[in-house]
Amino acid sequence: MKPPYDITPRILDFISSISEKIGMVNATHLYKKSPELLKKSRVKTIHSSLQIEGNTLTEEQITALIENKRVVGPRKDVLEVLNAIQVYEKLHTYRYTSEKSFLKAHATLMQGLVEHAGKYRNKGVGIVKGTKVEHIAPPHENVPHLMKNLFAYLNDSGESALIKSCVFHYELEFIHPFIDGNGRMGRLWQTLILIDRYPIFEYLPFETLIKNTQDAYYKSLALSDKTGKSTPFIEYMLEVIDKCLEDLLAFNSRIMSDDDRLEHFITLGFSDFSRKDYMNVFKSISSATASRDLKKGLELQYFESTGNMNKTRYRVKR
Repeated sequence: MKPPYDITPRILDFISSISEKIGMVNATHLYKKSPELLKKSRVKTIHSSLQIEGNTLTEEQITALIENKRVVGPRKDVLEVLNAIQVYEKLHTYRYTSEKSFLKAHATLMQGLVEHAGKYRNKGVGIVKGTKVEHIAPPHENVPHLMKNLFAYLNDSGESALIKSCVFHYELEFIHPFIDGNGRMGRLWQTLILIDRYPIFEYLPFETLIKNTQDAYYKSLALSDKTGKSTPFIEYMLEVIDKCLEDLLAFNSRIMSDDDRLEHFITLGFSDFSRKDYMNVFKSISSATASRDLKKGLELQYFESTGNMNKTRYRVKR
């Protein structure tokens, strides 16, 4: 049975915005794929995802562990990081549609941390915040059936990967199939679903934004529980993904040269545009930088212009 959720105007707006930003990233290969960038992304991902669960190790300590250096810290925290490093090194061996892969990933992620790692729980669990019970998970005897249904949903090729990744993440938190490790598995598997459709997400540690908005993260989970639909959580996660892509594009526009920006802008299909339109693409540059770019574009005969000052319009030469 398909998990319940609604497609709201807000969800449609985020999907449109995310698709546009992914297109901009892919069109210009702004995010140069390299082992060093991948390493930095994984450090941030592991640090943020585990910090949400209370891990105390720093990004520097996680980097040291990736480099096989000795780190002094709580044994449990070090083991959590070492396990996560193993999982992310094997990321491309997991199939997001496979329940067997899912259980294998949990076994690696939680080895030495819980009994029966890689196996569904055999007792009831609840989530307690302070003195309040926030969520009572379904009975343990229902877990295998619920997870089979969830993976059947993942195998539905007609569903958007963006929606599917959010729905799976929420439903996993609701079912709570493991004694421990549910949160980190939800975030890991959402990443895996997105990478299959959009490879850029391997280099995009959106877990950092989840960590920075934890109150909103847990509020959206609770609201979805209350309404019986994952809609609030989908809206929250799509906003996180959209913001993460926006930050990536802003960062890259800062480090691009004027030639890079001009060449990229021409590929976007504008015919008639203003300086404001140009700045809406490169949101982190100043108006003075935009004016210099456009002046150079005129000198290189990429554009022609009409009007003066703030009324200037530009037309791309074909």
